[in-house]
Amino acid sequence: MKSIFCFLFLSVVGSHAQTATPVTVDAGKHPSLQAAFDALPATGGLVTIPPGNYEITEPLRVKTAETRIVGSGAATHIINKNEEGAPAFILRPPTLDTDKKAELWRVQMADLRVSGNEKSGDGIFAEGIQEIYFEGVSVDHHGGHGIHMVHCTEDPRVADCIFTYNKKSGIEILGGHDIVVNANHFEENWDGLRCIDAFNLCMNGNNIDDHLGNGVIIENTYGSVLSGNMIEECNGTAIILDRDCYGITLSANVIAHHLKGGIDLRDACGCTLSANTFVLAHEFSVRVSKDSERNTISGNTFCNTYIGAGKDKRPAEAKTPMGIDAGTGVLIEGGVNGLILNGNTFSGLSTAAVWSTGVVKNVLVTSNLLMDCGRKLAKKSAWLSVAPKSTVLLKDNLDETSTSEP
Repeated sequence: MKSIFCFLFLSVVGSHAQTATPVTVDAGKHPSLQAAFDALPATGGLVTIPPGNYEITEPLRVKTAETRIVGSGAATHIINKNEEGAPAFILRPPTLDTDKKAELWRVQMADLRVSGNEKSGDGIFAEGIQEIYFEGVSVDHHGGHGIHMVHCTEDPRVADCIFTYNKKSGIEILGGHDIVVNANHFEENWDGLRCIDAFNLCMNGNNIDDHLGNGVIIENTYGSVLSGNMIEECNGTAIILDRDCYGITLSANVIAHHLKGGIDLRDACGCTLSANTFVLAHEFSVRVSKDSERNTISGNTFCNTYIGAGKDKRPAEAKTPMGIDAGTGVLIEGGVNGLILNGNTFSGLSTAAVWSTGVVKNVLVTSNLLMDCGRKLAKKSAWLSVAPKSTVLLKDNLDETSTSEP
């Protein structure tokens, strides 16, 4: 018994001896921010950065796991002066070039601002970081992406951050699963967020405004949900699903004022669009391409700026496209096979409520309300217009121009 006790005791002591305690580093007591990060042991720790403007010309490199970097809010301002395309921060395992399986776990950044210039690279570039976490970070004016995550596969999280005026995406995600992007602001980047070759994206409660390109682009990703987001005034399209997306739900989003479109199902199958509001989408509110099959569009509102009493909030014509009243419906490309359009409201539209560009199959258009559609179509144009020889069930739709009795 005594020998077993001694063995266990020595094992515990030996285990503790091999584990260094994470440390706290005050960056204000080091000659540079890089020196502060380099002061962390391999076991990581906390780096606090006091208020101040910190100008850099080379990327700040974080090489340790179990590391948290915390500033003093916007008063801690990292300014990237590099004009050769380098990022402000690189979070990356130091051995990744020689060991492709190298990774770091649980690197976090919070409560600081990272700004760049048109010739700088990404704000924060992260590769091979598992359970990465960003909270309360401001990332703006970079020549690249705001945050760029490459193969940060396990549980990446971005919450309560703001991404503004970056020349590429506010957030760019390549590879990853169980991704959380919640309660962030995106303003006037090129695209708001791009999620590529991933799965289980949970994107909720974000405000995405005034983008020069598109709002959210998702490619080769499945099992994801976008809900409760406000996506407004993109020069392109609010949400794009492309390259073998499947099993995605887009629900309870407000999709307002887009020069091109609302939701573009370019290559998406088995997806649900429900309880979204589409207003002021100029070319289409939803487009379903020939590569998108077996989708459901239910319980949505497609509308213009009608405010009641026969009045629209915006004029029919204006000096710029963004100034005019517009509402559009659902565009179905020829070749679509499998689509349900049920229980939607279409009103005040320049276009038809639903129209196809060619023959479609297995399409159900049922129990929809149609009011004041086809404003810019020829008189007596059909508001539900599907190509001849299509396999379509049109049933129980209430069209205000219909004279039939119930």
